[in-house]
This record gives sequence, C-alpha cells and structure tokens, in this order.
Amino acid sequence: MRLIRRRSQRRKLFLLMSLALLFGLLWAIKSQSAPNKLLYGAQQTPGESATPAVPSDTAPLVIVLDAGHGGHDPGADGASGKYEKNFTLALTEKVYQLLLKEPEFKPYMTRTDDTFIELEDRAAIANSQQADAFLSIHGNTFTSDTSVSGTETYYYELGSAKLAQAMQQAIVKATGFRDRGIKQEDWKVLRYSEVPAALLEVGFLTNAREEAFLLGEKGQNQIAQAIVDGLKNYFQSK
Repeated sequence: MRLIRRRSQRRKLFLLMSLALLFGLLWAIKSQSAPNKLLYGAQQTPGESATPAVPSDTAPLVIVLDAGHGGHDPGADGASGKYEKNFTLALTEKVYQLLLKEPEFKPYMTRTDDTFIELEDRAAIANSQQADAFLSIHGNTFTSDTSVSGTETYYYELGSAKLAQAMQQAIVKATGFRDRGIKQEDWKVLRYSEVPAALLEVGFLTNAREEAFLLGEKGQNQIAQAIVDGLKNYFQSK
C-alpha cells in the first residue's frame, strides 16, 4: 500500500515538473520573438512616425524696426509738404510684413501708429528684446539746397559698421540713389543701443524727385525688400 502511494506521489511530482518545464520553454520562445523595447524604443501607435521630430537649434533672428519720429514730432517737411513721420511708418510697416514671411526672422516695431517715443526708449525696446539688429528708419532733409540727394547710413559702435554697410549697399542698389556712404555719429537712438544698430537715411524728402520715389507705393516696396535683403546679406556674412 505504501509502495503504491509513493509511486503515485512520484508521478504527481514528475507531472508538475514537466508542466513547469513546458511553461518555461513556451515563455522563453515568446520572449525571443517579442521586440526589445529597450533597444528599439516604445511601440508606436498607428500613424505615428518612427523617428521623433528633432527641434531646431536655431532661434529666429530678432529684428527691431523703428519708424522715426511720430506724434508731436513730425520730422522733416518734404518737398510736397508731407511729413517724414508718415513716410517712416508706412515704409517700416512694409518691412515688418516682409520679415513676417521669412522664417529666420522675428520682427518687432517700436511704434505702429502716430505715437511719439523718446529716442532712448526706442533703443530700450531693442535692448529688452535682445535684438540681433536694430534699424531706425528715416527720410533725410536739406532745405538750403533741395537738389541734394542720396542715401546714407549711420552707426555708433564700431561693431555696427558691418550692419550699416550691408543696409547702405542694398538700398543704393534698389533705389539707384547717390551713395553717400556710411558715417559714424553719436545719435542718441544709436548710442543707447546695446545691440547692433543702424540709422537709415533712405533718401532726401526735400528733393522732389527722390521724395516722389520715397512716397510712392512702388518705391516703398523696392526699399522694403532692399532692407530685408540687406539684413540677409549681413547675417550671411557673419
């Protein structure tokens, strides 16, 4: 009787061991056929890209555009009697709109309407934005001789000379105006700037021929595009 019981217990033990071995073998086969998540990454959901998007390490270039004058400061009186402040705002808005279409740029304007802003405050806006370039846009005047013409660009810090040169070359090329060169001056809006800055005297509003071009839609579109091209040339050369 005891012998029969022992044989029965042995059969049960053998059966349990066999089942355990079988389950172990099945688990090993399943593990080998499944992908290794540590090696290949988490399983992706349907429609999900296998390669994650790589964020760009290049931030847009911040450009601060300053429409000269404004409010109670009309700027120059042109040959036609129109004010410089209106010309600068119209042109600056065109430059701003063009820059919005360029992914590499992020533009700002110091004023968007007929508002007066102190010169140091204009520079402070560029400083607060940590701008890559600050452009103050103007129309020139010389009432003593209305035949005086041409484009000239100003800078203060030597580090801004290349920006001034790039803008000067682009505008002269687009307008065909006389090249009066770049000049270093202690203008307040430039002196208070802590970023590369240039003041653009695009042309002489007191010169009737140049004023007609500066105030015209076609002329402003050409100048606005030239300013954008000048910025591209400047950053490509750095």
